[in-house]
Amino acid sequence: MKILVGYIPTPEGLAALDWATEHAKLTGGSLAILNTARDGDYSDPAFASAQDMDAVEADLAKRGISYEVHRPTDGAPAAEAIVRVAGEIDADLIVIGLRRRSPVGKLVTGSSAQAILLAADCPVVAVKPKG
Repeated sequence: MKILVGYIPTPEGLAALDWATEHAKLTGGSLAILNTARDGDYSDPAFASAQDMDAVEADLAKRGISYEVHRPTDGAPAAEAIVRVAGEIDADLIVIGLRRRSPVGKLVTGSSAQAILLAADCPVVAVKPKG
């Protein structure tokens, strides 16, 4: 099983990565980790630092999880990048993190999660951080 996880260095991104890692461990699957910037702004904190990615990779190696990292820099929206990479690698599952938003926030801003759910050709698991 190939699992694509959308990762950003936030509680939501860590929850998605943790869930995907545990699922890969249980199924003998491998991970593809995708981290990209918001709207092409690579100074945005959503674009993980080298230290963040080094820590993620060290943890996965320690756990014996097979993985690959994708960090597109083409400026495409995150949802578009996730769906595109899922198709390119023939992902069996996509895992994304969700954050809480107010009803007005949902109305005013588009939802990357919704775009992924609607466009993905494989199952999508949406994970919320504990707490």
